Amino acid sequence: MTARPGTDTTLSVVICAYTLDRWDDLSAAVASVQHQHRPPDELVLVADHCPELARRAARRWPGVTVVPNEERRGLSGARNTGVRAVHGEVVAFLDDDAAAAADWTTRLLAGYRDGAVLGVGGLVRPRWDGGRPRWFPAEFDWVVGCSYRGLPRGAAPIRNFTGANMSFRRAEALAAGGFRLDLGRVGTRPVGCEETEFCLRLAEHHPGAELRYEPAAVVHHHVPSTRSTWAYFRARCYAEGRSKAVVARHTGPRPALASERRYLRHTLPAAVLRSLRRADLRAAGALCGGAGLTLLGYAVGRTRGLVTAAGPAADAGTGGTAATGGAADRPVRSPR
Repeated sequence: MTARPGTDTTLSVVICAYTLDRWDDLSAAVASVQHQHRPPDELVLVADHCPELARRAARRWPGVTVVPNEERRGLSGARNTGVRAVHGEVVAFLDDDAAAAADWTTRLLAGYRDGAVLGVGGLVRPRWDGGRPRWFPAEFDWVVGCSYRGLPRGAAPIRNFTGANMSFRRAEALAAGGFRLDLGRVGTRPVGCEETEFCLRLAEHHPGAELRYEPAAVVHHHVPSTRSTWAYFRARCYAEGRSKAVVARHTGPRPALASERRYLRHTLPAAVLRSLRRADLRAAGALCGGAGLTLLGYAVGRTRGLVTAAGPAADAGTGGTAATGGAADRPVRSPR
């Protein structure tokens, strides 16, 4: 593998996919990487327990390395497989339903000129089928996997990245143990927060290092009409709260909720006031409802976690599951 002009840092891009139903989106994602101003040194597609997808992708893109997910079904396992499969000094992740701007890799790699930077993540803009619903507030764009209003407007240190657009130094990502298998999307289940937990763990391993948000590194994330509904919004907010409760059990509530406290104290109140000044009661209702559902999910998750932790399985320390905090939910240690 040879370095590209302008930098001596090698870059691998990983795209994880799980279904043929998103083939058009996946094709756009692959094309966007192949047409970068600074092409990556390799592109790896991880097929998440979908052999037909793997076979079709291998035929369609002979220059792309296609590998099966070697771990439990789900986005976390697929990403761990991708990190092990690549060889670049930096590994970048792009969702299978996102398309990167032509200067995406250039913008990401620029951040690594600073040796203290462990990871660089960028801006994820929603591309709505039929346009953004009028009631859907930009402060809740995280519901559809996109950057939300309240993030820094310029380059800045950040706690965690949006999964559709993030990169890390590969050696440090391997050393940190990869993404937890008890967090992260599995199929269409609207869960998440594996990026939050991983970024917190990475920072804990490297005190003083920086995760840098670079909004000039842009990807466009397809948001289908099925994710523009109140039902999806409600489910995703609740699931986010439940997922945050799992993160808090692993990292402690202070680091797990630092950004959320600022969000609840400053970003959301300002958004509600703007909506009320415009007499936009639907948006104000979505802001308050979304916050309430997320807090409810967190409360339920914390309560169930405390009850489970006091049970016999947790005391035994063996035979645990993702819910009990036993062996099955520990991050998989990648071979080094």
